[in-house]
This record gives sequence, C-alpha cells and structure tokens, in this order.
Amino acid sequence: MEVKSSRFRGLDPMVSFDYEAEIAFRSPAPGYWKDSGVEAADWNRAQWQLKNRVQTLAQLEEHLELSEEERAGILLTGTKLASAVTPHFFNLVDRSDPGCPIRRQVIPRIEETWDDPAEMSDPCGEDSHMPVPGLVHRYPDRVLFLVTDRCASYCRYCTRSRVVSGVGDQQLETQWEAAFEYLAHTPQVRDVLLSGGDPLLLSDGRLEKILTRLRAIPHIQFIRIGSRIPTFLPQRITPELCAMLQKFHPLYLSIHANHPRELTTEVREGLERLAGAGIPLGNQSVLLRGVNDCPEVQRALVHKLLMCRVRPYYLYQCDLIKGSAHLRTPLQTGVDIIEAMRGHTTGYAVPQFVIDAPGGGGKIPVNPDYVVRRDERGLVLRNYEGKEFFYPEAQELAPTES
Repeated sequence: MEVKSSRFRGLDPMVSFDYEAEIAFRSPAPGYWKDSGVEAADWNRAQWQLKNRVQTLAQLEEHLELSEEERAGILLTGTKLASAVTPHFFNLVDRSDPGCPIRRQVIPRIEETWDDPAEMSDPCGEDSHMPVPGLVHRYPDRVLFLVTDRCASYCRYCTRSRVVSGVGDQQLETQWEAAFEYLAHTPQVRDVLLSGGDPLLLSDGRLEKILTRLRAIPHIQFIRIGSRIPTFLPQRITPELCAMLQKFHPLYLSIHANHPRELTTEVREGLERLAGAGIPLGNQSVLLRGVNDCPEVQRALVHKLLMCRVRPYYLYQCDLIKGSAHLRTPLQTGVDIIEAMRGHTTGYAVPQFVIDAPGGGGKIPVNPDYVVRRDERGLVLRNYEGKEFFYPEAQELAPTES
C-alpha cells in the first residue's frame, strides 16, 4: 500500500512491519501453559479459561519480565480497574517486551495513576442519560442496555472502568423490570444495544431470557450485542450459543479487535460460527498509542477482519477516561490513517474514524478533508492521489423548444 507521507511511525525505514506474518492465522495454545499439563479439552472450555485467568502480580511475574512501570501499575491501580487476562489472550503477549501491542492493552502501568485534568470518570456522559439505572438513552431511537459489569479480560483504557470489574468507585445497579417497562412504553426506541461489561459472559439461558423479553416489545426492530468475548475468550462461541442467538434475528454483533495478532485460528473459527448463524459482524477498534497507531498495522487488521467475515465499522479516538493519556494518540493520527487507507484498499476495509464527544455528545465522524473549494458553481474535490476534480452543482433546467 502506498502512503504519501513519511510521518507515520510504521513507515520509518528503521521500523519493520511484517504484513504477511501478521495477516497469518495462528493458534496461541498452549503457550505459557505448555508445561502445566493442561488437556486440550480443558483448554477449549470457556470455564477453564475463566478459572485460570492471570490476575495477580505473582502470576504475571511467573510469565513475564515486568518493567518497573508495570510492577508499580499492578500494585497501585487495583482500586481503579481489576486486572485479569484469559490464558488464550495472555499467550499473545511478548514475554520480554513491555511495548508489545497486546501487552499494552491488558497489563496495568503506573501511568494509569497519573492525573490529566482533561480526563473524566464518565467521558461519554452515560450516567446523565439514564432514565432508568442501567439503561442509557442518548440517541432518539436507540438505547444502551448495561446487562453486566464483568468481562473476560479487562482493557486498560476501558470507558466504563468506573463501574466495570467491581473495584471502582461506582457499582452497576441495573433495574431490570424498570428497564423493560421503560422500553415497552417508549415507542421511538427501535434499536437496543446490549453491553456492559460483556453480555456474552452471561449464560446461554440468562442471555436468552433477556433477548426474549426484548423481542416481545413490538417496536424494537433489531438488537445489537457489543462483545470482546470473540477475541478474549473464543471458546465461549459454541454451536449452542450461536443456535440460541439465531432465534432472535435481526441480531447484530460488534466485536472489538485492535491488532491483527488478536485474530487467532480459534477467533476465526468462532467468528465463522457466528457468521454462519446469519449474524452480521462488525468491528470497533480503539486507536491506541503503540498498539495500532500506524497505517501498516491498521491495514493488516482490517484485511484480516474481512477474512473472518467481519466488517470494520468504527475506529474510535481513545475516550478521555481517567488514566489513559499514555495510550491516546494525537487526533491527526486517526485522520492520517484513514487517508492512508482510503483508495488504497477496498472501501469495505475502511472504518469510520469517530470521536465520542466528551460529556455525552455522541459519536462524531472525523474525516480527511477532500473538499478543496466550494462555491455556487459546485465543488472542487481531491481524490486519494491528490488530484483535483470539479463536480458541478445541480442546476434548474428550462425545457428546450422542439
């Protein structure tokens, strides 16, 4: 892929990025657990993965060469957001490199305790848009339904770290019956997004009861689920789960993958099961410093997603959540990445770069500027090659005499 500017970190000739290696699918099993005697049947059970998550300093020291910043972060950030990583995802972490793009996402660092006056505990303003505890109604026709406060692993940039994992200042207190009552009596709501925490951590039976209640409300047209389970815990994506979800179409699933290395053989198999059940899949990435903040990584990620039958959907600027400054990139980085991809790969592969406006303004798209000039005659546009084209404004035409 040609990129016009050399300012991108990944284009530095001293920095190598092996596209073919990153686009390949590999299985991380059993990785750090190869000498533990774990049976394949156990490894492939979601319950075993959850029971054996890496959570403590001692467990991390057993497997990784921790930096001082990481060791201090593990000791000091435990009251902000719990630390937990499934064995499957942990096996993607480079043992000796604190700059590993997988490691930066899930291992606490001391920078999480640093104070940035621009950061907030609720950067998206969700708490102020809750007509019922656990139900966020910020857009006219859709709601966010927070159905759990737990995840399989915890992202260090979590937007809801104030309520997720059970160690923060707030607790998620969803009022279930009040939420269903509100939805039943609010006919403008046609779209419900289940999130949390991670909805797919709920049992099949519990999730089915929630979906059944929602489907009983006539004006709810479709349901979405936001989940990082497919990348953190692909063992959870069983044929039984997919068969249950299939009963509630139209149902959509948004996954969360930030780096091509996350898309393992097991993840691809789980995503294929979901897609095979007729569930449209989209991906929401967060732009993170040192993880995916260059066009080469993003190109490999979106191409690999399409190979998994997942449409790249959003690329988010990292929210202003407390303790995330070390992971946020300059705003221009996201714009530059989109420009580096637009026209150089299929449009299906190019996500929409968005900022979730601080305080509850919602998602605002931010695009490269392709309009050079505009007047009453029309537009002068710039294409991906930098060439300019004129497109005339529509004119009122008089009928011609025959």
